[in-house]
Formats: sequence, structure tokens, C-alpha cells
Amino acid sequence: MNGFFDIPSDLQHSYAGLIGLHLREALLPVLAGLLLALPLAQLCVRFRWLYPPVLGATTILYAVPSLAFFVVLIDYTGQTELTVMIPLAVYSLVVLVPAIVDGVRSVPQETLAAATAMGFGPVRRYVQVQLPIAVPAIIAGLRVATVSSISLVSVGTLIGNQGALGNLLADAQKYDRPELAVNSVITTAVLAIACDALLVLLRVALTPWMPNGTRRRPKTSVRQPLPAPQDVTR
Repeated sequence: MNGFFDIPSDLQHSYAGLIGLHLREALLPVLAGLLLALPLAQLCVRFRWLYPPVLGATTILYAVPSLAFFVVLIDYTGQTELTVMIPLAVYSLVVLVPAIVDGVRSVPQETLAAATAMGFGPVRRYVQVQLPIAVPAIIAGLRVATVSSISLVSVGTLIGNQGALGNLLADAQKYDRPELAVNSVITTAVLAIACDALLVLLRVALTPWMPNGTRRRPKTSVRQPLPAPQDVTR
């Protein structure tokens, strides 16, 4: 473990600084993807014919290698964090759009009819009725997108020290220090697990009406058999 937290000076960050940079580069794209996916998913719900081409487009974009995105973007955004975050935001759409569409479509028609009868317009009904009921599906999509984004940030090391914790992998080879690679892998995995756990807690907080699976079963008392009439002592 000697030198495990001894970060090379060429990375220009401390260990805590690399963690903060990694989280920023991973979570901001997911947030941007969510903000883009919400109205896009609503359009897909409202116009069903739009969903297949949107899903196909997001799938095709997800299949584009990140290095190809970097080559296209680097002339416009340079060797910056933005060059890393834009592809990650695009990749998150392939998970978030189907999750939101499925969650919104799961809302019972009776609930929508009741909201309409109460005077809810399309926007208010979407925000106050459909989205809250779709929260479990949305959080499930966010969990996948977040963990994927945290793991993909490391690819940014290909464009000049923009991979956060992934930069440790390059320096491990450069300085012949395998402990840096171990540090990168373990820390990235811990961040992914921690963010996933926080999203689970967020789902529990936002959906108190859902069973959490930990409800205790009522205890059943074992009754002793009653003695036969002839065995009763007087």
C-alpha cells in the first residue's frame, strides 16, 4: 500500500480532487441527459409513432465509440471536460428515454382520466401525476446510466488528463506503479456503488407508498394442544 495515495504531480490534482473531478464529469452528463430525456419521452408517449425512431437514434449514438466523439468534438471544445461529458450525456439517453417512457405508460388510464376530470392540463398532469408514479422506473434508469457514466469517464484520459481517476491508469504504466491502477479501479468501483446506493435511498424517499420488501411478517403463535378431557387434573 506504499504510495497508494501518492498522486503524481503531473495530474495536477490530489486524491480528493480526482474524486471530485470524476464525480463532476460523470454526474453532470447524467443530469443533462435526464433533462433532455424528460420532454423527449413525453413526446414519445404522446405521439407513439415517434418512439421507434427516437429509440433507434439513441441506440445508434450509443454504438458510436467515445473516441470517435472525441475526434469530432475536440475541434470545437478542445481538450476539456466538456469533450468528455457530451458523449456521456448522449449515451445516457439510450437508458433514460425507454425508462421514462415505460414508467409514464404504466400509469393507469383511470388515474389519467381522474386528473383530467379535475382540470389538469397535459403539462400539469405529466409533472404532478405521471412522473411521480413513474419514479421507480426513472430511478432504475438513472442507476444504470450513473454507474455506466462513472465507469466511462476514465476514457477521457485519451485526450489529455481528462479521465479523472482514469488518469491513474496511464500514470501506473508511465511510472511503473501498479498501485495507482489498483487505486483507480477500487475507487471507481466504490464511487459507483455509493452513487447507486444513494439513488436507491432516493427512490425509497420519493415513493413511500411502495413496499420495500423488508416488512416483517406477523408472528404466528404456536398453540399448545389442549389436554384431553380425561387428562385434566382436578
